[in-house]
Amino acid sequence: MSHSLFIAFVMFATVMFFTPGPNNIMLLSSGLTYGFRPTIPHIIGITIGFAFMVGAVGLGLGTIFIAYPILQTILKYIGAAYLVYLAWHIGMAEPSAPEQDNRGRPLTFWGAAMFQWVNAKGWVMVIGTITAYAAIAAFPWNIAIQVGISLILGAVSCTVWALFGTALRPVLTSPRAIRAFNIVMALLLLASLYPVFMDA
Repeated sequence: MSHSLFIAFVMFATVMFFTPGPNNIMLLSSGLTYGFRPTIPHIIGITIGFAFMVGAVGLGLGTIFIAYPILQTILKYIGAAYLVYLAWHIGMAEPSAPEQDNRGRPLTFWGAAMFQWVNAKGWVMVIGTITAYAAIAAFPWNIAIQVGISLILGAVSCTVWALFGTALRPVLTSPRAIRAFNIVMALLLLASLYPVFMDA
């Protein structure tokens, strides 16, 4: 195993996982709006869904997208449409109250896991991980290492972002403040589509 390549991979993955992107923005908003505990399925869905995608692409699924580039284009626009829907959902979300049964709910495990397949930043991470760090070890151990690191860093970064949102709950106490915050998060989520359309 190339130790320098391994360190480079961990640094790349850490930066990609912890910097703002669709997943982290949604977790921040969910932590604020619903609290940490209801956001746990969302955290687990992102963590497992992304690691599964790394494994699937690393074991050969990526060749399908090379053979049929139209599939990547279709996924890109499905992802963009879904991000617009999620931005609207976040912008309109009401803060949860223990005595109320709000219509809004955090993203489910399956919703978060499936979102990884249409997440533009997720694809950048997967392609960068698989192509740039393939020589981290002999196949298939290189894929196992990448999946393992993705699980660990994914779980930590998702938890940190959700906790950050939860920590804002005592600060942003009024429904108006929470609504304003969520609208800002929704706009940031929409702004994350910029690279998608610039690449079109």
